Amino acid sequence: MKRRQFTPEFKAKVVMEMLREEKTLSEIASEHEISPNQLRNWKNEFVGNVAKVFSEGRDAKEGKAKEKEMEQDRNELLAKVGQLTIEVDWLKKKSAEMLGPDYEKKFTKRPL
Repeated sequence: MKRRQFTPEFKAKVVMEMLREEKTLSEIASEHEISPNQLRNWKNEFVGNVAKVFSEGRDAKEGKAKEKEMEQDRNELLAKVGQLTIEVDWLKKKSAEMLGPDYEKKFTKRPL
């Protein structure tokens, strides 16, 4: 016999039904053909994890704000790299025009 699997949405619906206390646990169990022990387990898991709903929402908002800030920083850095690349290319071109194409040989290289 294949084990039945229930979606998280279905479990939440049944647990909410239990929390409303409009029907007894036995009535809900027989209505859905699920063991009362299984329903208790779902309820305990739900109650044990309910605080995460609020913390995950806040964490997600903070994460998106941080992600947006990092993307903005990245774009600013890329713009700066582009600007510096243009400046270096311009300086190389002007140095070659003023000092000749072999201008680099006229200067001693610094160790890195």
